[in-house]
Amino acid sequence: MAAHLQKTYSVKVHVVAGDMSLEKDVHALTQYIQTQTSGFDILVLNSGRPPTKMQEVLHEKAFSRWTQAHQTQLWGPLLIVQNIIPLMIGRTHARVVGISSSSVKQPMKKHALSTVYRAGVAGMFKHLANELADQGITVNLISPASIGTEALVSSYNIQDRIQQVPMKRIGTPEEFASVVAFFCSIHTGFITGINVNVDGGMILGM
Repeated sequence: MAAHLQKTYSVKVHVVAGDMSLEKDVHALTQYIQTQTSGFDILVLNSGRPPTKMQEVLHEKAFSRWTQAHQTQLWGPLLIVQNIIPLMIGRTHARVVGISSSSVKQPMKKHALSTVYRAGVAGMFKHLANELADQGITVNLISPASIGTEALVSSYNIQDRIQQVPMKRIGTPEEFASVVAFFCSIHTGFITGINVNVDGGMILGM
């Protein structure tokens, strides 16, 4: 992927492998940014999936699964935020974009491990938006559902999922990525602290 980006766009791509839920790896990333780059303006924060097969709250009785989901979806993003965002202060075009899930606004069946901790991330991002507004750093969350990724295709009956979407189709990764790109752009300098659905109308609330 790095080689493809470099060749296609004639840019320098830095790759730092690590686990965002491990403090030593996040600290290594922080040090790399400080010593090997000239800084950065945009942070897109995306976490891994919770343990599968997901279940309802009353059926999630294994402490190890709750712990794994917490580490992956809440603790990891918190570590990144606390270590990386301070490096963005003072930049002229600073954007933080988090990838969440529409289940934060309308909990889906058997998504307990996902909903509980991603709701925590939503709360953290709202705090960050308020705390960083006077620094000129925008902080926004994007909540997708029914996007045609490999994870969706491998985990769900697509035809059943389509019936849950008012637009009666699955969204494309490109459609989702374009929303992320928009919130990273100069056009969103006066938008912060919001959570945007990209779900084909699945969220029924106002």
